[in-house]
Amino acid sequence: MASTQILRRRIRSIEGTSKICKAMEMIAAAKMRRAQEQAMAGRPYAEKISQVIADLAVQRQVREIHPLLQKREVNKIAIVHMTTDRGLCGGLNANLNRLVASFILRQSVPVTLVIVGRKGRAFMLRLKQNIRAEFTRISDRPTLLETLPISRVVINDYSNGEVDLVYIAYPRFVTTIVQQPTMEALLPVEPLKSPSVQGVEYIYEPEPSVVLGELLPRFVEMKVYHAMLELVASEQSARMVAMRNASDNARELIEDLTLALNKLRQETITREICDISGGAEALRR
Repeated sequence: MASTQILRRRIRSIEGTSKICKAMEMIAAAKMRRAQEQAMAGRPYAEKISQVIADLAVQRQVREIHPLLQKREVNKIAIVHMTTDRGLCGGLNANLNRLVASFILRQSVPVTLVIVGRKGRAFMLRLKQNIRAEFTRISDRPTLLETLPISRVVINDYSNGEVDLVYIAYPRFVTTIVQQPTMEALLPVEPLKSPSVQGVEYIYEPEPSVVLGELLPRFVEMKVYHAMLELVASEQSARMVAMRNASDNARELIEDLTLALNKLRQETITREICDISGGAEALRR
């Protein structure tokens, strides 16, 4: 059985860990609210630009197919794999890595990766996967300018015919507790077939083909940027929940250790009293 000194040392150590977890929980909660607002604010814009592209794609005036709309035989696939730079966020990164790894195993053609985040990079390096580019140290408040290099890589690779299909994997923020690992097709751009854009005529200036040519790269950039916002919101939510669970577990462990310490002290006192009583009885006899 551990001595009282060891138990006291363990209790002090766990109390220090509990304070750190509580502080990290509060920081994550403050960042989470801001990240959630950004992620939610970007969703209506993403839906609207998808509707505009869907309308432009069916216009009779569009004479040629834009390179980002062209579908071709799939000989190589690219995946934009988004994870966090830091850990302590539960199973968020593990679920994303598992999703992408299982997808790669199912493919019969080569797969190249555009990695965002150190956790995904470390995982894919262990699996010895082909990494096309990697981006780390993304801030907690990402801007469109920070995500543009990611978009440029996939747009150029697809336009030059180096890859024939591009997916993006990221955690979609659902609630504070639920972050859903998601993998979506990014390129070629697939216009929505929404009833809201059918039977409606818009006047475009300049002509629809020019507008579409300018809008499609912006659409891809927006998709990557919005996925980054979803990643940050999911990361802070998962970290807050993980740190709260860690604080609760530390509190329970402290209670168990305190109970064990009190029992040990009681046993020690009882044993000493018995020894004193026995010695006194022996002297009396």
